[in-house]
Amino acid sequence: MENSLKKYLITDIGDDARRQYIDAQSVFGERERTRKEANSVRGSMFWKTQSSREYLIRQTAQNAQKSLGLRTAETEKMMEHFTARKALLTERLQALDEALERHRRMNRALYVGRAPQVLVDILNGLEKYGVAQHFTVVGTHALYAYEAAAGVRIGAPGALATQDVDLLWDTRRRLQFVEHMQGLGSTMMGLLQRIDSTFRLSEEDRFKAINKSGFEVDIIRREAHEGDDHPLALTPSNDGEEFYAVQAERAGRLLSAPRLTAIVVSTKGDMARMTTIEPAPFIEFKRWMSTLKNRDHLKRNRDALQAEVVQQLMTEYLPHLMPRTTTL
Repeated sequence: MENSLKKYLITDIGDDARRQYIDAQSVFGERERTRKEANSVRGSMFWKTQSSREYLIRQTAQNAQKSLGLRTAETEKMMEHFTARKALLTERLQALDEALERHRRMNRALYVGRAPQVLVDILNGLEKYGVAQHFTVVGTHALYAYEAAAGVRIGAPGALATQDVDLLWDTRRRLQFVEHMQGLGSTMMGLLQRIDSTFRLSEEDRFKAINKSGFEVDIIRREAHEGDDHPLALTPSNDGEEFYAVQAERAGRLLSAPRLTAIVVSTKGDMARMTTIEPAPFIEFKRWMSTLKNRDHLKRNRDALQAEVVQQLMTEYLPHLMPRTTTL
């Protein structure tokens, strides 16, 4: 095995690109933290007169209003604190956005990343609309996270050749997901179209979305358990414009696999946080898929190649992720 692994080319990204990635990653992480903090002061506060008395009103970003009480010294302090904090966080986010734009240009100039732009757009869109925690990237595109975590480039021909991303959906949290989507007033298909307006349901089946460039989004789920709906649409839809999560054998094991998160960078320099599974369960899953006789021969060859490349990458660059026990 060791001798066969040596034939796969894995190259270091270089000191300049590494320094740039570390700096950009730091700014990206700080913006994530600040944006989450800023979410607590979304909307506004104002005074409202009713029956000759003033009340402090909190209005959410969705225009829902709630009274916080009569105007008193205490509610005036609440108003003052909210206004000052909102102004501070708004200013900080603006500064971080400007810093991220500078890092985007540097990422591109130094060839820091090579993830497809559409992949980065989808990951950022899932985060923007508050559903990223419901999905895990599995399949070929996970290799971009492993590359980023290791600071390398995988040079094996064919290892990254794909035009579709597999998103593993956690059906155990379906009720929370549906409730959140209802709050957004959108289906999953509608959300994808907010990210890229050219996404449409595949004409061949309702298990995938495809955009004008031929990039596909497949959402997979664990095999149906007792009491699970099947087939299962991601969100209720009366117009037929929603697609279904497809059952995948052993996907339930992937749900329980340990996670790895990494900041991936597109060819244009944009960044996004990807959550995937750790390399070890990825390797086991791909080796298993490469043995399936009913799977397309070319895909089985790619599965085997990816397993060996990621094994080499983990052994040489990510030894701290080497498993003590296996899970799949």
